[in-house]
Amino acid sequence: MNTTPFNDGTAQSLSEAYRRGDAQVAALFGSAHCKDIEAWSRRAARLDQGAGGRVDRRRLGEALLDYQRRLSPGPLALRHIEALAGEDALAVVGGQQAGLFGGPLLIAYKALTVIQAAKHASRSLERTVVPVFWIAGEDHDFEEANHLYVSPGEGEPRKVKLGRPEGPRHAVSRTPLSAVDWEVALTELALTLPDTEFKPNLLRQIRMHASDAPTLTLAFARLLSEWFAEDGLVLMDADDPAIRRLEGGLFGELVAGSERLSAALAEGEEGVKRLGYPIQAESAPDGANLFVHAEQGRLLLFRQGDRFEDRKGGLAYDRNELLRMAAERPEQLSNNALSRPLMQDYLFPVLATVLGPSEIAYWASLGPAFAAFGLEMPVIVPRQSFTYLEPQVEKLLAKYGVTAEQIAADGERLKRDWLAAQDKWDIGGRFAEVKDRFGELYAPVLEMVSQVDKGLVKLGESNLALILEQIAYLEQRTAGALAGRHESSLRQWDRMLHSLRPLEQPQERVYGIVHFINRYGMGWLSALRCIPFDVTGGHRLMAQQQAEPGGRHQEVCCS
Repeated sequence: MNTTPFNDGTAQSLSEAYRRGDAQVAALFGSAHCKDIEAWSRRAARLDQGAGGRVDRRRLGEALLDYQRRLSPGPLALRHIEALAGEDALAVVGGQQAGLFGGPLLIAYKALTVIQAAKHASRSLERTVVPVFWIAGEDHDFEEANHLYVSPGEGEPRKVKLGRPEGPRHAVSRTPLSAVDWEVALTELALTLPDTEFKPNLLRQIRMHASDAPTLTLAFARLLSEWFAEDGLVLMDADDPAIRRLEGGLFGELVAGSERLSAALAEGEEGVKRLGYPIQAESAPDGANLFVHAEQGRLLLFRQGDRFEDRKGGLAYDRNELLRMAAERPEQLSNNALSRPLMQDYLFPVLATVLGPSEIAYWASLGPAFAAFGLEMPVIVPRQSFTYLEPQVEKLLAKYGVTAEQIAADGERLKRDWLAAQDKWDIGGRFAEVKDRFGELYAPVLEMVSQVDKGLVKLGESNLALILEQIAYLEQRTAGALAGRHESSLRQWDRMLHSLRPLEQPQERVYGIVHFINRYGMGWLSALRCIPFDVTGGHRLMAQQQAEPGGRHQEVCCS
């Protein structure tokens, strides 16, 4: 595939400033920048000295290996876990909440960035660096994870959804699903995806991974494990009980040092504000930055003196109770977004972490929090971001003389302007003239009526409104007839809009990975691997250079 820089209009200022290497922003992350290979070397040396990755590596390897047995790992992933269980391997970590049927495109792009960043580091440092994908199965926003969008072939993207069982909002990894739940979602997907030569195999693959009615997280992990098997991507679920049992030590530190963490977060937020940036995920002064898993669901805790309660007061623990929970039942605790990065560094020897724009924005506040717990920020690698230019859409852009950036930025206006240019009669202008002239002709009539009988004025005004309404109706029908004349072309405009800026959002946040696999086959996913790695990320337009029969994309060097 070929790639070129692409402005999709969604750049977030702090993340863009970091990506460009702004020195003041880089200082928020420890003055290291991902494009500086010395930053990677310094971080590796710190890890070799014992910073980060405090858990027993052998036990971590056992937990990861146990989880892979539920998936479809390739032999390289197993070798990577064996390396992590030793003393020398480092990790590049990035993650996301699970998504239905593999989730949106940005998940594939994040996994790709994790893989490529690990390869980049391994070549540069001449040592084993393992790509790890952290699935945030502890998150309880099921409605955020339970759907995806695909194209039905014509018209707007369609939403495919997996129903949530009734009851409290537990972690997605703890939300049981029935075979009926999965069958309803699978049937909807099958009916929504257009028929292609790749559809039967894709549906068989998805159905196989959902055949035992797994949780949404496990089904998601199985798909990613298969799709990225050749890359050695190691997957983990943050809510896996075997992983949780390794985390008790840091949970205890977070409970004991809760006030210290809050103060450090506040300090970090002030540093961001001083540079003029908004806070992406503001901490609460009384926040414990921990959740507890209870019968009522996953509940966020807050400090009340030496007690920890949820906002509704349904749960309450004193500090000693929470400390015992951390030591004896750590699976009942989980992190929030602000303490999760600390846990990541506690578990793994994290050389670098891959973050999206919003994540970079809230990680900017975390430097003092890392320091408060004896940790140090890893190298921050921006997630690679793409808009895929489909071959058919590329032809349409050329036909109408517009660019992908123009469609993404202002496609609806361009569509209206194009249709207006087809109007050789000036329909809007002619009808406006008629309405103005009729108003002028009718004014003396209204004046005469008022002189004859003032009681008829209201009737005259109503009559005028009715006539103008009929003229407007005829104008509407005439405009509709013009659009009908160009129905085929307008559908082509919609095709460009729905592909490049679906639902007026970035393509990678709307369409599911399966949308393009169904259309172009697994070769589309394979072709992503040949895109040269850009350590500073950025958004690029990705265009297929050549496709061979059977959906196999020619792997080419990209610029």
